[in-house]
Amino acid sequence: MTTDDAAKCLEAIGSPARLEIFRLLVKAGPDGLKVGDIQRTLDIPASTLSHHLRKLVQEGLVAQTREATTLYCSAEFERMNDLVSFLTDECCIGVDGPSRG
Repeated sequence: MTTDDAAKCLEAIGSPARLEIFRLLVKAGPDGLKVGDIQRTLDIPASTLSHHLRKLVQEGLVAQTREATTLYCSAEFERMNDLVSFLTDECCIGVDGPSRG
């Protein structure tokens, strides 16, 4: 994952509503949820939910599949894990520069 990719993902989940949607889909697991169930659970108007889902899908954090007339959404766990790894890969390795004190 590049810095630009990570920034776009973080921007996508940077809204409280999109973060709630994404966390709900993570809780739901790989099967995901029907869009209507997301709407009812989070009490988000359909048009607003559609807008937020579009952004999450655009950045690869959410996948959508259709079964007949029902639209399902699921978290893209690989993308999520790539983002977390990007943020933590160099944890505690230190940096060159002035020290504290």
